[in-house]
Amino acid sequence: TESLALQFPTVLLYVVDTPRTRNPTTFMSNMLYACSMLYKTKLPLVIAFNKTDVAPANFVFEWMRDYDKFQDDMDAMNDQTYMASLNRSMGLVLDEFYRNLRAVGVSAATGEGIDELFEAIDAAAAEYDENYLPELKARKAAADARESKRQEENIAKLMRDTDLEATKERAVDDARKARAKTKAAEAVAGSNSDP
Repeated sequence: TESLALQFPTVLLYVVDTPRTRNPTTFMSNMLYACSMLYKTKLPLVIAFNKTDVAPANFVFEWMRDYDKFQDDMDAMNDQTYMASLNRSMGLVLDEFYRNLRAVGVSAATGEGIDELFEAIDAAAAEYDENYLPELKARKAAADARESKRQEENIAKLMRDTDLEATKERAVDDARKARAKTKAAEAVAGSNSDP
């Protein structure tokens, strides 16, 4: 993703099946997944609630704007499970996430909301150029600098190791020569002492 994002304006489009998100647990799962994609890629995100011809997305936008409405709908389910409790807590946590999010309702079948979708994508592309690309280039430059430093350190280590090997080879060679001289001297001394 990062390689592509360095070359072209890149925007994430997360498409949600609106009829299935009538269940608050499914809605929360989709929002958590969208949030994780946003923070993982650090790219602008647009959420498209699809199939608005089957189920209007008004309830979704209400849940995103009004935490209390989401809580009321959770209470209406009369669900006292751990998952329901988790959804309530996550709804509060994601409240800030919703404020900075572009979300539109669309219908791929009828074309309703497509103009709004393209407007949201254009706005996200402008945000990419303004905010994300400079940050992305800075992260890339820092990564390149770290990689360059790592390579320089490896080359220096290789040079030290190579120099060490050459020094070791010279020491071994000098030791061989010294042994050979000692043996030659012993041989000469031994031949002089024989009558």
